[in-house]
Order: sequence, then C-alpha cells, then structure tokens
Amino acid sequence: MALYVQKFGGTSVGSVERIKAVAEKVKGFRDNGHQVVVVVSAMSGETNRLIGMANEINDEPTPREMDMLVSTGEQVTISLLAMALHKIGVPATSYTGSQVGIRTDSAYTKARIQRIETDELQADLDDGQVVVVAGFQGVDEEGNITTLGRGGSDTTGVALAAALKADECQIYTDVDGVYTTDPRVVSRAKRLDSITVEEMLELASLGSKVLQIRAVEFAGKYNVPLRVLSSFEDGPGTLIVADSDQDEDSMEEPLISGIAFTANEAKLTLLNTPDVPGVASRILGPIADANIEVDMIVQNVAPAGDYTDFTFTVAKGDYKQTMKILQEQVIPDLGGGELRGDDNIAKVSLVGVGMRSHAGVASKFFRVLADENINIRMVSTSEIKISVVIDEKHMELAVKALHKAFGLDKSDIAAE
Repeated sequence: MALYVQKFGGTSVGSVERIKAVAEKVKGFRDNGHQVVVVVSAMSGETNRLIGMANEINDEPTPREMDMLVSTGEQVTISLLAMALHKIGVPATSYTGSQVGIRTDSAYTKARIQRIETDELQADLDDGQVVVVAGFQGVDEEGNITTLGRGGSDTTGVALAAALKADECQIYTDVDGVYTTDPRVVSRAKRLDSITVEEMLELASLGSKVLQIRAVEFAGKYNVPLRVLSSFEDGPGTLIVADSDQDEDSMEEPLISGIAFTANEAKLTLLNTPDVPGVASRILGPIADANIEVDMIVQNVAPAGDYTDFTFTVAKGDYKQTMKILQEQVIPDLGGGELRGDDNIAKVSLVGVGMRSHAGVASKFFRVLADENINIRMVSTSEIKISVVIDEKHMELAVKALHKAFGLDKSDIAAE
C-alpha cells in the first residue's frame, strides 16, 4: 500500500463531468489498496470570475478581503468532488485549508506555509477515507483566511506530501508532462521523461507554468518524489528527481533540458545614481519592504566613477507600484536621478545541468539571437542557466530559433 497526494488543477475539475472523471481516477487508486489525498484548485475560470466581481465593486480591494473571496472557489470544488466520490461508493471527506490545519503567515495573497497539522487528516486516511483538500489556501495565527498566490495549489499538494511522508506527489494538469518548452509556441517540443529538481526550479522561476516554484522548492527540500501527469490521458508523465537519484553510469546529461520564457516582466532603470557603498540597498530596500520581488539586476559604472546606472526587473503586475516607490521614496533619498521604465519586455532562458561541463553555450545563445536580429537588453547567468531580456515582440521568434539551434526539436532528438 502506498500513500499518494494527487493535485488536480482548474482545467481538470472545470466541469461536473470532469469532476466525475477525477473521482473515477481516484477510485482506481483506492481500489488498488492505496491511500489518497486529493488537492484541488477552483474550477477553471472561477478565480478570474471572482476577481472580476471584486474589481467591479472596488478597484483597490484590501488583500484580506480578496483572500476571503477567492478562497471560496476551491471550497466549491472540494465539496463537489467529495459528493462524486460518495456517489461511486468511495468514502471521502472534504476540508478547507484552515480545517485541515495548513498554518501560514499573514502575507495576504502571497502567504507562506509555516506548518501543517496532520493528525486529523491521518486519522481519516487510517479510517479508509479519501481526504479532499482545498488547495491554494490556509489560515494565519489570528484565524484569517490566507491564499498562497497563483499556482498555490501545487504548493499545497507538495507540502501535504512532505508532511505526510507520501510515496509520491502527483500533479495532474492539462499537459502530459514537462516539455523542452511550451508546445503551444513550439509544436516540435518534446516531453521529458525526467528532469532534476535543480533544472525544474530554474524553469519554474523563469516562466514555465507547469509547476509553481514554491512547490518545486518543497519537493527538493523534503525529498518528495514529484510527477507531472495529464488528467485526460494515460502516460508516465515527467518525474522530477534529485541529482542524487541519477544513475552514475548513465550517459552524460543533455546540454540543454529546456527553454523557459515569460512576458510577465518589467524593467526599471535609475540613471545617474551615486556610485557609493550602500546605494543598491537604498534602492531595493523600500521595494522589498513593499513585498515586491526583484529578479534580474545590472549595475553599470560610469567612466568617471561618480555615478552609475542601476537596472532591475520586477513582475509586470508590480510595475506601477515599483515606479511609484522609486519616484516618491528612492529618488528623494538619493538626491536625484532619472527614472526610466519599460513593461514591453520578455525574458528568455536556457536551462540545463549539462552547461556545467560544456563551453560555448553563451556564445551560441547570443549568436542565434544576433542571426535573428534580436537585441539583448540584459543578461543573467548561473551554473545551469542563461537568461536574457529582449523586446516582447521578439519572444516567440527567439524561443523557436533557440529550440532548433540547441537540438531540442523532436526530429533532432529522435535522430541522435
């Protein structure tokens, strides 16, 4: 007997018929003697519908009330799935995040899980029940409902798997695994049989929408076996493994595992800022205080050495707030400086553990973009990834050209 935590996304539970299909899938695991915890998202489109209604009433609703509102989407799904399981003879109990004991901090709309109280949940499993849990949500120490941010149901699933020491956490979605890039953009993208946690972390952080980055972090930290599967067709999916799980005698890892991209980026530049110790902290400190995450950072030193240009990127949704903070707090504190911004940019990234042992990846990357007449605005690198910021209008062209140049197309891989 194994314990599985299975997470189903919004498209997987997007209608009554699909909820019934999920119930049948869960029943199959239980009939084989396994214990199952099911984590579900709101039905497809429901969260957007709720947000739309909120914005019709108040275009700046308080974060607490937004969490109270959007958390109801999952409550509908868990009750319907529990009913569907009852209908086919499977005992099941549904729980909201607060009922199941998912304790978080109080950062509304971006809460982080602090602990999970599993005693009641484990008792239900031992009693033969399927436990159905609302993803994306929890409760803080004051009893306020909180949400984990977009994609937070993935994090709920992996966190529960870690707390329960599950044999595997299975993420069911509308794709049948992790691909070399988004197959909706590159039709010849290939599904990967496996990928390391390290590579998946990079892909998730760089724009891949298959898994939320915090879910992958949980899997890596607590060594949770994580598998991405399709809700709509059978198949092995993609297994996300730790580096230590790799067979030392296997063939060398491929140079590039995937290409991630996102247009959810905005670039801000402070020109003519003082080139003195502590200036970066004075720029980024107020932004961090506003709970805004900064991604890429580039600082240039002017020839005279007295002034510098400081450029960084944030999520597009944080662009206006960041501009306001820079104008009202940072520039007055620095005693001047010119602010420029651009929210029509995209980030494209190569990811692969094989980069560690291969030279020339960066030069090839830049040559491919140059051949397509694509200008690079910013560059960021690590051991296993290279990211560039380019104009948003060139994003798809860049992804397709890089995917072919690095041998990731289906026909190229099949021929090797």
